[in-house]
Amino acid sequence: MSRRGSLSDDPQTRRRRAARLLLARPLLVAGLTAEEDFRLVRGYASELREWFDRETGWRLVADAQSVRLMKLTADPADSTHPARDPRARTPFSRQRYVLTCLALAGLERADGQVTLGRLAEEVVAAAADPALTAAGFSFALDRRERRADMVAVVRLLLHWGVLRRVAGDEEAYLGSGGDVLYDVDRHVVAGLLATVRGPSMIDEASADSRLAALTAEVVPEVDEARNRALRHRLTRLLLEQPVLYRDELSDAELAYLTSQRHALLHRITEFTGLVAEVRAEGIAMVDPDDELTDVRMPAEGMQSHLTLLLAERIADAEAGLRVSELHRHTRELARQHRSYWRKHATDPGAEVDLVAAALESLAALKLVTLEPATDPLVLPRPAIARYALAEPTIRSSAARTVGHTP
Repeated sequence: MSRRGSLSDDPQTRRRRAARLLLARPLLVAGLTAEEDFRLVRGYASELREWFDRETGWRLVADAQSVRLMKLTADPADSTHPARDPRARTPFSRQRYVLTCLALAGLERADGQVTLGRLAEEVVAAAADPALTAAGFSFALDRRERRADMVAVVRLLLHWGVLRRVAGDEEAYLGSGGDVLYDVDRHVVAGLLATVRGPSMIDEASADSRLAALTAEVVPEVDEARNRALRHRLTRLLLEQPVLYRDELSDAELAYLTSQRHALLHRITEFTGLVAEVRAEGIAMVDPDDELTDVRMPAEGMQSHLTLLLAERIADAEAGLRVSELHRHTRELARQHRSYWRKHATDPGAEVDLVAAALESLAALKLVTLEPATDPLVLPRPAIARYALAEPTIRSSAARTVGHTP
């Protein structure tokens, strides 16, 4: 199924395409989203709202300006899929996350237009709040690196549709020689936050407890409500996580999955077009069109090639490998492939960043875990077995004749 079908597609196919658009990007803004896609999702908003509410507990808010799927993450502690600078693709640091929140707070009170310089000044002023200072956070625009942080935040807000560029360029601001003017979409700002409780209603002390309180859902002590909560959590995990491992589930979740697996997977497959790959260790919902993922493997490019080669190496090491061993292996691979890998791959020390990027992708795909240490141990997870190198098998002539696989 292509993302854009012909106008003669049947209603189920069109509804499925609308669902996939929302899963790929839970915030669609008129004027930024392709007009055909936006109209398609708006046209099926009622059916989409009903399915997401029943199966996941996620709210869908749709109007003429935007469509917002209020996704509540199944695992608030998962840090393997960070926000990224839309241009450089670098992951957001803690500082950039804080700056994003401060910028959004400022834009809630802003006029219909704002300049990057003015927004940055408001963020600097907000960063001086005693509570932030006591937590060890500070921000100033005294260095290019700090201005680059601010530009990365603005690019994310442009990507979301919170801001729309009117005049100027962020690169000019980065060089301290210019400014940028934006329109502010207050409607989008108001719909960004997806929580169960409002932040003003939370008084927990620590950051972890505050985050948990934001997303905690109250489940009445009745069988129907408990089963609904289990269905919501498992469906969220299957839609969001690359792999759902059985050993990550509670006894109640595993019992529900065991008894309801067929119905659960059938509903997801019918609605989204994802295909269930069921193994003894768990379940992966595979996308035949490779659209509903932010980490692809394999993919084009040297880094992806290296990641695949390291996955093969890790898959064959049941006891795991130290990061230092992967560094040595990467240096050898860089020598072997120097004729078509980037030249800097063979530079002294280049293997450190290359391995770090590869492990980041493998962890995001739930293929490895890292045990913290001075020289971390990289342990393979069951799903990485698909990348293991198997011994070649030669079919007999008899087997080839009848078409059997030995």
